[in-house]
Amino acid sequence: QVQLSESGGDSVQPGGSLRLSCAASGGSFSRLSMAWYRQAPGMGRDFVARITTDSREYYADSVKGRFTISRDNAKNTVYLQMSSLKFEDTAVYYCRGDSGTIYWGQGTQVTVSS
Repeated sequence: QVQLSESGGDSVQPGGSLRLSCAASGGSFSRLSMAWYRQAPGMGRDFVARITTDSREYYADSVKGRFTISRDNAKNTVYLQMSSLKFEDTAVYYCRGDSGTIYWGQGTQVTVSS
């Protein structure tokens, strides 16, 4: 059973940067396609970025050019580097793993405010 644990959420000013981490345990991380989703208050959970097992990257249009997803298989960790943050990036950010079975982390709060 894969367990995912996010960290790195914080409160930041517009234009700032944050790096989120998601550590995986209990399974073969290299076989997981990993993704980040986010959920703003009162909204659904939206796709942000995905990195495949062979490190191909995909991004939502809203974050393209500002966010970068990466993975370190030796550390069983996926990252989301976020820059040029905007008010509308405020959300709980969730890590998702996919091996055919879907796994979710518990989420980490990112707040962009002045």
